[in-house]
Amino acid sequence: MRMIHSPPAHITLNHIRLGIVCPMANERDTVRPFIAAVLAHCTGLQAVQFFAVVDRASTDGTVAILQELSQADARVTVVWAEASRCVVDAYVRGYQEAIAAQCDWILEIDAGFSHAPTDIPKFLAKMQQGYDCVFGSRFCRGGKISDSSWRRYVISWGGTFLTNLLLGTKLADMTSGFEMFSRRALQAVLDNGIHSRNHFFQTEIRVFCHHFRIAEVPIHYRSASASVNNSVVQEAFKNLWRLTRQRLNGRLWQVDLCAQYSRHPLGATAKLTD
Repeated sequence: MRMIHSPPAHITLNHIRLGIVCPMANERDTVRPFIAAVLAHCTGLQAVQFFAVVDRASTDGTVAILQELSQADARVTVVWAEASRCVVDAYVRGYQEAIAAQCDWILEIDAGFSHAPTDIPKFLAKMQQGYDCVFGSRFCRGGKISDSSWRRYVISWGGTFLTNLLLGTKLADMTSGFEMFSRRALQAVLDNGIHSRNHFFQTEIRVFCHHFRIAEVPIHYRSASASVNNSVVQEAFKNLWRLTRQRLNGRLWQVDLCAQYSRHPLGATAKLTD
């Protein structure tokens, strides 16, 4: 099957409720300026809600600061993910909170300024054109990586190359976690299921989102750590092979997209044809 889309329609921001999902751990030194910077670059919208997802891994006082911020600013919501066992659980809990709050668009961003809040307007501008998903890219024209090791760069670029080769995707960056979704697209991804239990889940999401109208925008990424755990790389290869087998068996996408589009009507329309 191939996807046939209606022409993109311009969407005005003052009709959009934006949810921002940001898992946090030990961010005591940057949490205040980071949230302030993110909110400062989310202007012109009907409403903005920042969902800071924390769990027992946060031990440096970040939770107390977030609670103080939430009392002073109704746009800040602290989500306590007690059942979180890994980074994927934290993100999924944040997604669920944003969807339950009826946010029209959901932005995913890393804490600590590894993702630049100044890039947020690029995502908003693309979403206004009727896209379902907009992905930040370090490897497209205008993208940039700083404070990173060559090993991390090679792993990210190599992961993108292998994913595109094996799964038929076409993005310049398949491993970044700076992205924005329409509610219906993100709900479809959650309904389909995220099976990776480590950072490869970002790649898994981008693979599934190829069934929607997607775009990339250049971002500046500052690596929070120069090292990459070998177990993370091994898990990524394991899940890439799992998705490759699913593609070969015609089972890569298991949700009826037409039903998802009718369930979440905001944005562009689509239909399937043989």
